[in-house]
Amino acid sequence: QADYLSWCTKNNFTSMLREDVEARKAKADLGKTQGTLDGHLCTKDPQERIIPYSNDSFKSAAIQWLVETDQPISALEHPSFAKMIDIASRAKNGVKI
Repeated sequence: QADYLSWCTKNNFTSMLREDVEARKAKADLGKTQGTLDGHLCTKDPQERIIPYSNDSFKSAAIQWLVETDQPISALEHPSFAKMIDIASRAKNGVKI
């Protein structure tokens, strides 16, 4: 081993002995640390989740409206209600009353 190390020194060769390789690796690992993303991340306010349209969700909302406002069942069949729903269905960004 001593002959090998002296040959390495004389020929400007990096020793490949296990102890020397491990020592070089440990020395190289000392200065390295895993970076974090903490400085680059920011919190966002939660946005309102818009539920996509479905017949079932509309039916459920209509029934809830009937019950909570004490409307007769025939209110859903009234032409003005149908017209209101038709107009609202064309809204691109929701409906505000």
